[in-house]
Amino acid sequence: MRRLLIIAALAVAPVTSALAQPKVTPPAGGTPKDFKLPEKREFALPNGMDVTLVPFGTVPKATISLAIRLGNVNEGPNEVWLADVMGDLMNEGTKSLTATQIAELTAGMGGGIGVGVGPDQTTIGGSVLSERAADFVRLIADVAQNPRFPESELPRIKAARVRQVAIAKSQPQPLAQERFYQVLYGDHALGRLYPTEAMLNGYTVDQIRAFHAKNFGAARAHLYVAGAYDAAAVEKAIRESFGDWAKGPDPVTNVPKPKSGRRVELIDRPNAVQSTVVIGLPVPGASHADYTALSVTDALLGGAFGSRITTNIREQKGYTYSPYSTITTHYGDAFWGEFADVTTNVTGPSLKEIFGEIDRLRKEPPPAAELRGIQNNMAGIFTLQNASRGGVVGQLQFVDLHGLPDTYLTEYVKRVMAVSPADIQRVMRTYLRPENMTIVVVGDKKVIEAQVKPYSTYVP
Repeated sequence: MRRLLIIAALAVAPVTSALAQPKVTPPAGGTPKDFKLPEKREFALPNGMDVTLVPFGTVPKATISLAIRLGNVNEGPNEVWLADVMGDLMNEGTKSLTATQIAELTAGMGGGIGVGVGPDQTTIGGSVLSERAADFVRLIADVAQNPRFPESELPRIKAARVRQVAIAKSQPQPLAQERFYQVLYGDHALGRLYPTEAMLNGYTVDQIRAFHAKNFGAARAHLYVAGAYDAAAVEKAIRESFGDWAKGPDPVTNVPKPKSGRRVELIDRPNAVQSTVVIGLPVPGASHADYTALSVTDALLGGAFGSRITTNIREQKGYTYSPYSTITTHYGDAFWGEFADVTTNVTGPSLKEIFGEIDRLRKEPPPAAELRGIQNNMAGIFTLQNASRGGVVGQLQFVDLHGLPDTYLTEYVKRVMAVSPADIQRVMRTYLRPENMTIVVVGDKKVIEAQVKPYSTYVP
């Protein structure tokens, strides 16, 4: 026993000693460097499909992604999540290959394939071993052009989506986001966040096939290949497997006209111990000249862990655990939003502190040192985002969707570091105007109604 006590004492001693040491200031970070976009080759097939080939890294793998300008924005009022169900069913095989055969085939390629549907576009792809890149291109072409759409799998897929909606509607965060989108976008497709159970259950295979035929085609498609691969073999596979694809329709530019204005939406959640808060408004999109300055402003205000709102209501007040703000972009559109789950009895005080930080940054430009810390953080995150094949493909898809030049990527760090304290204040005063912010709160109405009532109108 004594030996065990001695060993324990020796084990604890260094820890205690280490805790007693003075805090050491870490070395200053280096000068952020611009991102160097790998040399890429771009071309278009006669049918209108665009192709981007990017040699990247030395790891013997390739990431291949087909982005199609088709998403939830293409759905009608009675077609909410029809694109998602279509994507689910596309995962169930092609006219020549079952889902099991595709899984076995991609496993032999050292990877997997998936179909993902978003608001603006659908992607088909994955990562495989370099020597199988050309084969993977052919498989992606088969999935895009020749989906099996097996009717036998549709009931299971619809049931899974019904459960997904039911789970979402039982939680406060999706409820708050749904109401926020409804207020912001109204009858536009972006304002329809969730379908009804009856809508989902009503979808048929014929309806899905028609939706696919109406929206899929080479003119809406862009294939990206990044990594280490045989360029000649991959290009040959692209031309052979996609060359005969019908051009199809041109992309639909269904740009919304979001609403702004002070409005409070309260959703009752009886006896909830927390209130879910969403505050936001429309802002300029990715193609706007102020988008970079707006992104830096967002990071300083609420988007970074060391941001002002997070420091205030998380670190100093203890009202919430993980608040955050972000700029959400769609094609031709964007909105800024602050999201937080706060203790019920401090719902009103949380709103006061959030708007207090907004007002403070509108009245006073931030200290240069505080801004520089945020800028360094953003530059570092951007570097990490571009340190993988998938990251590079994602960045290229973003700039192509929004019609941005390559300099958006290559000069991103330079633009971020050039934002001044005066720019932050100008952006705050121009775009983040409290009188235009919608407030959605999900919580116990009998406790929080009086707390949020003062924010139903704006008093400068």
